[in-house]
Amino acid sequence: MTKETAIKLFNKNQIRTLWDDEQEKWYFSIIDVIQVLTDSNNSRRYWSDLKIKLKAEGSQLYEKIVQLKMEAPHSA
Repeated sequence: MTKETAIKLFNKNQIRTLWDDEQEKWYFSIIDVIQVLTDSNNSRRYWSDLKIKLKAEGSQLYEKIVQLKMEAPHSA
């Protein structure tokens, strides 16, 4: 694991990250963040439902949501 793909910890939970040198930005796995913040049993489903709701409400943010390929979470 490199600085560019380091795992961050939040409340003892792993958050996958990716550093973009060109844009000088950190990207965080929204699935991991949802899991930590909502304690959801199925954070992927939570995110999927939220995107559907955003699109139905006409949110322009929905159009800017992209999925980055990230390393699978590590089992404890």
